[in-house]
Amino acid sequence: MTARPVRSRVGVLVRRDGRPALALVCAVFLVACAPEPAVAQQDVRAAVEEIADAGRLADAEAMARASGAPAAVVLAELLVKRGRLAAADSVARSRAALDGPDGRSARVLSAELAMRRGDRAAALQAAAALTGEYQRSSTGWSARDRVAAGRAYLLLAERDADAVRAALRAFDAASASDPALVDAELRAADLLLEKYNAPDAKRSYEAVLARREGHPRALLGLARVEEFAGSGEALAVARAALNGNPALTEAHVLVARLYLEAESDDSAQVAARRALAVDSSAVDAWAVVGAVAWLRGDSTGFAQARAAAERLNPRPARFYVTLADAAARQRRYADAGRFSARALELDSLLVPALGALGTNQLRAGDIAGGREYIERAFELDPFNLWHKNTLDLLDHLATFRTSTLGRFEFVAPERESEVLLPYLSPLLEEAYDKLAARYDYRPPTPVRMEIFERHADFSVRTVGLTGLGALGVSFGRVLAMDAPSARERGSFNWGSTAWHELAHTFTLGLSGNRVPRWFSEGVSVLEERRARAGWGADVSPAFVAALREGTLRPVSTLNDGFVRPRNPGEVLLSYYQASLVCEMIEAEFGVPALGAMLRAWGEGLETPAVFARVLQVDEAAMDKRFSDWLAARFRGRIDPDTLRNDAALEPLLERVSAAEQRKDDAALVDALERIVWIWPYDQDVHIKLAEAYERLGNPGRVVRERRAVIALGASDPLEARYQLARALLAAGDRAGARREVLGVLERAPTFERAQGLLLELRAPQPDGGAR
Repeated sequence: MTARPVRSRVGVLVRRDGRPALALVCAVFLVACAPEPAVAQQDVRAAVEEIADAGRLADAEAMARASGAPAAVVLAELLVKRGRLAAADSVARSRAALDGPDGRSARVLSAELAMRRGDRAAALQAAAALTGEYQRSSTGWSARDRVAAGRAYLLLAERDADAVRAALRAFDAASASDPALVDAELRAADLLLEKYNAPDAKRSYEAVLARREGHPRALLGLARVEEFAGSGEALAVARAALNGNPALTEAHVLVARLYLEAESDDSAQVAARRALAVDSSAVDAWAVVGAVAWLRGDSTGFAQARAAAERLNPRPARFYVTLADAAARQRRYADAGRFSARALELDSLLVPALGALGTNQLRAGDIAGGREYIERAFELDPFNLWHKNTLDLLDHLATFRTSTLGRFEFVAPERESEVLLPYLSPLLEEAYDKLAARYDYRPPTPVRMEIFERHADFSVRTVGLTGLGALGVSFGRVLAMDAPSARERGSFNWGSTAWHELAHTFTLGLSGNRVPRWFSEGVSVLEERRARAGWGADVSPAFVAALREGTLRPVSTLNDGFVRPRNPGEVLLSYYQASLVCEMIEAEFGVPALGAMLRAWGEGLETPAVFARVLQVDEAAMDKRFSDWLAARFRGRIDPDTLRNDAALEPLLERVSAAEQRKDDAALVDALERIVWIWPYDQDVHIKLAEAYERLGNPGRVVRERRAVIALGASDPLEARYQLARALLAAGDRAGARREVLGVLERAPTFERAQGLLLELRAPQPDGGAR
């Protein structure tokens, strides 16, 4: 295996003076065609831009046409916004053929249009010519000319990462030349966000809004920052942008994507169609339309959307990247891989397609294949923090131990393997059997479980960035979770988390990955609560308050509680509420109903049709039925005194003390076992368990606990190995006992108890053989 160059940490893109660079790609660059006075041109630009920014594109176009030569380029930009690309290119080419102001803006616009229709050679040739002029001498270039150079560099940057830096220098020069050029500042913020620098991007958008209150493009930028952060505010901010400019196509597309992520297909379709009503050339909007049609099994609608994209570009690779992203967000990982592979067939060097395909192969457990694609993506775009983080993680993952036990393949650091797997393996085998019996479905094996001792690594494995709040994730047959050491002591119950994630393997598999998120999470939490007393979410103060105040979401919009929460606590609240919906379905429609619903989703039915077929109710009736059931379920039982916490250590430690005083080994073992599922790294807990199990006559469990003490780095390793040898002998493993005691005596030949145990092991057996 050849060594890969060290991946440098991708930092904040900066100016020469060390401040964040504020610049980016193309914009609405306006005006000039003949040697008109600069002041007059600026007046035309400002007037047309103001009308266009208010969403009055037809009025803005009329003004630009009436203004003649000074508004030629802004007219071309307006035609682009309205989806009239051929007319826009004609105007831009005519203006570019003339000397004078805005000629360079016209040239780069024409190059960008060539790239959009798939004529990469012409686009790159024009961009190279413009950047060549800029490199030879930029003296006398106006701010807009410098922005045109930056836009040209960005066309080249698709294949040359160094061109990104050159673009930033050009935009920096443009900003210095004309600080009032808001377009350059906004596009700079867009680039910062694209390169994962959300804090600086947000500050830039806010700086624009401080100067120009309610600026729609700045609000759109803030909405994208909120989306990047996973905030439920993204939709509201995007709508605010549309209030200022109803013709802002990109905002309509963002709204459509947000609805698609929330599995609100109808709303996504409406938003995408609004974008296309403004700009029929918006490929991203066609991709949302296509994604909705595909998710619904509407082959005709999908074919129409694909054909529209192909008319705009005969090789619409980015159309398939958007489809891949939509599929992955709805947990259709195999389909996401198929779409991204198709994108690569159309453009083998498209970084988002390489990243998407690599990501989905990693989700499927194909680590080597996934890494290959991520490597290629990172070579093309070394600014991509997601790809860098993922490659760093894969380097670390290569040091983990892989253990195949029964129906599971565990991948974990060595110490975590030794401490956790003796507990986790039998737990997951038990979970598999119980879930298989309940849902009459057996997922293919082995199921892969990755365990991370650093939460940042788990977060990168899941979303490519650090900061994820979750404890575990299921991609189907590939599971990943935090080890208990990845969190503060007593933060969570790792046994309950593992059971939860395995339940997703069943719901995703049985439904062909079509189950809505709320239902899959609801089943997982319900199964946690069944697994062990005290496991899984239960009544919380927030739930009590929401129930009393009537603010719980109805079943028909419960998915929004996961993907578009109204406040930071609503996600956790939604987990418990979803489990109650599943509990109610079993109680009122029978135990087989949950499995029947999963199979119905697997056939391609949407949720209203699933309710109608399996439960014979519509969504409105389901909302009312759950509301009535909930009121009866908790009537007189919503006192906070009923609260429980499956990660609460202190009550368990009190139970340990009480059991020890009573000399009640059964109660002692119960409390200590519960502690292990919260924090398995306390040697004293394992020693007490070993001693209690020895008194109860359970030698197998004694061996398990003695091994745990050694794995945790026993304070007296020789004593720990001696105790393990005794336990092995009691469990009938004489060979294992002999190996351990010989290991002790090799290091401490005078250890008398070990000598005595060795003599006992060498004594003749009753059948005459040597022990």
